[in-house]
Amino acid sequence: MPTLDHIGIAVRSIDQARALYESLGLRVVHEETVEQEQVRTALIPAGDARIELLEPTTPNSPIGRFLAKRGEGLHHIALHVDNISAALETLKAQGARVISEDIQIGAGGHLYFFVHPSSAGGVLLEICQDPIADV
Repeated sequence: MPTLDHIGIAVRSIDQARALYESLGLRVVHEETVEQEQVRTALIPAGDARIELLEPTTPNSPIGRFLAKRGEGLHHIALHVDNISAALETLKAQGARVISEDIQIGAGGHLYFFVHPSSAGGVLLEICQDPIADV
């Protein structure tokens, strides 16, 4: 059964945005730059899920374009699954539109792909799985 993994929020500045969450007693536990997505991330645990602040590293990155078009705010909702390949095949078989049929490696080594908002009630939906352990 999928569970809520994180909520991605596009921000112009992680340093400025984190102040609000820290004033509530939450703390950034991990920051990372994901070069392939041209984004800097900051993860904030919130109960069983996380808030993921997303700051573009270039204006032409996906988050940079999002900010230019829509401003700061909700970028995506991520669901955690145990078998990302099976989830991708199931969604495709049901006619869901995916952004890319390639499973990517993101922050912390997590595997992910995105479902287009047109197939997810107007929300960009990320499907993610824990990193594959080294054998």
